[in-house]
Amino acid sequence: MSKLSLGALQGLASAALSRAGASDAMAQSTARALVYAEAHGLASHGLSRVAQYATHLANGRADGKALPKLVAERGGAVLIDAGCGLAFPACELAVAEAMRRAREFGIAFAGVTNSHHFGVAAYHLEPMAPAGLVGLAFGNSPAAMPAAGGKRPLFGTNPVAAIFPRTSAPPLLIDLSLSEVARGKLMMAARENRAIPLGWALDKEGKPTTDPRAGLEGSMLAAGGAKGAVLALVVELLVTALTGAALGFEASSFFVDEGNRPRLGQAFIAIDPCALAGPEVYAERIETLVAAMVADPSVRLPGDRRRTLALSAEKDGLEVAPALHRQLTELAG
Repeated sequence: MSKLSLGALQGLASAALSRAGASDAMAQSTARALVYAEAHGLASHGLSRVAQYATHLANGRADGKALPKLVAERGGAVLIDAGCGLAFPACELAVAEAMRRAREFGIAFAGVTNSHHFGVAAYHLEPMAPAGLVGLAFGNSPAAMPAAGGKRPLFGTNPVAAIFPRTSAPPLLIDLSLSEVARGKLMMAARENRAIPLGWALDKEGKPTTDPRAGLEGSMLAAGGAKGAVLALVVELLVTALTGAALGFEASSFFVDEGNRPRLGQAFIAIDPCALAGPEVYAERIETLVAAMVADPSVRLPGDRRRTLALSAEKDGLEVAPALHRQLTELAG
């Protein structure tokens, strides 16, 4: 295993993406997000995605020269067109706009259309907590889950994230996909020839499977059964009907080299507590609930484990498997 600093890993990832056709800004924005995922223990959304993104850039599934543009706005609502580039520059612009408009209007909704895979949903919300804003993030992805009672994949794993700032402690950071597990976990299991537990996926005949490849060809199971599938429907509509983005079943899988430009959607909501009950009431309510939660010693606050891993990675660097290190080095040229 090789141990590399986060800066060195960002440099490798950025160079690989630039060599595949991404602009400097897009490559650096994307590399930051992927190293963040790796440092927070989310390898399925981390450096393993560099090769996938590079292939999509090289094959035209993503436009490396795209510049995100603000294409519609009214008050606290704004729409950003990612131009079929990698998602991260457009999401950065959307979050910045949501924060600015929330300060003015109390709440803001920033949608992103014609986008790509946006990685760890919670990553995009990190800037909101220092600004004292509550944040929500949503995104769709290529079809992976059926509607409740169905077999045909229609919805993506459709992640949801939230951040709640605290006055004298790290924010509460909540991030989940609406499938039983993230689809990236099947991808990693397939790469490593590992079986998956029953309850994660169905094969293309709609039967439960422990074969990750069969699961990737079939469909993911929703977290919480029918309730999770309905929540996935809510996210699908939030990020497509309001933005004009592609529905999950209209987008080619991320896990194939050839295919269409996915044209996915994301949405970010920023809320200023000062516009409602006020910052003092907000802080008191948060801390009262947190105190009640941690009174049970078995409770771990959401985001704490990821934060601990990230602090260690910032200090000591990250262990990178030899095969992944070789791949990154080769892609970087």
